[in-house]
Amino acid sequence: MKSVIVSATLLLLGSLLPFAGTHAGTPDPLARVLALPKASLMLEEKGQLRIARQADRPMIPASTMKLLTALAAIDRWGLDHRFYTDFHVTRDHWLWIQGQGDPYLVSEELDAMIQVLKRQGLKSIAGIGLDDSLFSPTLEILGRSSSSNPYDAPVTALAVNFNTVAVRKQGGKVQAAEPQTPLTPIARALGQGLGPGLHRINLRNRETAVRYFGELFAAKLVMAGISATGSLRLGQVPIGARRILRHENRRTLREVLASMLKYSSNFVANDLFVLLAGGRGTSVLDMPQARRVAQDWAARTFSWRGHRIEDGAGLARTNQLSARQLLEVVKAFAPYRTLLPEHRGQVYAKTGTLTGVSSYAGFVRRGQRWEPFSLLINQPVDHNLRLRVAEALATLDNVSAYCPGASC
Repeated sequence: MKSVIVSATLLLLGSLLPFAGTHAGTPDPLARVLALPKASLMLEEKGQLRIARQADRPMIPASTMKLLTALAAIDRWGLDHRFYTDFHVTRDHWLWIQGQGDPYLVSEELDAMIQVLKRQGLKSIAGIGLDDSLFSPTLEILGRSSSSNPYDAPVTALAVNFNTVAVRKQGGKVQAAEPQTPLTPIARALGQGLGPGLHRINLRNRETAVRYFGELFAAKLVMAGISATGSLRLGQVPIGARRILRHENRRTLREVLASMLKYSSNFVANDLFVLLAGGRGTSVLDMPQARRVAQDWAARTFSWRGHRIEDGAGLARTNQLSARQLLEVVKAFAPYRTLLPEHRGQVYAKTGTLTGVSSYAGFVRRGQRWEPFSLLINQPVDHNLRLRVAEALATLDNVSAYCPGASC
């Protein structure tokens, strides 16, 4: 009964707050969000708190967790870092490709690799070996479902096109949907059960993903005039193999993060999350390690307690951050603000969405300054409410009227 009374009181107070409706008949979004029982909101202006609503309540952050992953990656490697992939040859002329967790190997990057190999004199190979042993073969991402959607792609140390494949189904036939990505047997098989039209689906599991990499690479070798008629092998680079190339991706970490944040790539975020556990005396990386490293890094960097970090993309509903903690991440991200998606010239921020979860965190423009905010809603709401809240934070003259004394 007490909770019902509190909720009713909050709703009443919300209805009495000022209205700044962006459309006629539309309730003020700030009044709306401040009346929600399961919503946290914080805003700073000129270094002073203006709004602090349920600031220390643990909440599910969803994809705003990618801000924390991006910040940890910048701290670890720097924005100019380039991820790499190693190539080895054996005495029996097998080409072994050793994945080092590069999260941004797309079809065009494979072309760049092959051109370098060709300039080095590679003309034929007896087969292709695929080594993705940097990541545990039992790597499991909490919150990842078994759907075919791209955002549920498996995470492997050797991956192409974010472990997804694009196909077109037309007249009962499966066709390649991208000119830079030829159709392979795995792509054709996955496309058989799809309906007409364009599709982008994920590669389901580790073995399928790694074999698809090999198929696509083999097809591109042939297109480049390099004979590759042998089979594919999955395993570790044989002892005695000679490294002939360490290919650095043409994209820097800055570009990788900008893309990850713009498209909210779960694959890239969790790939980075696992890689962050590396360099600590272990050769195989897994999620339990990555969680421990992330927890420790956040506690050390921000002096946090009570946080819970289960994955780098925000898929897990067991992730826990408060609005105050998320605001600290945003403030630390200030030098990299322009990596975030922009909204109407008023907002640079990252969204987060799960069923019953809607979040938004970043910067709003107030006058000539970009001010940090964090919004976490853990109950069903209108999908656009968070955008309208951010617009209101950017345009209202006196946001303190909603939260006298900053706390509300």
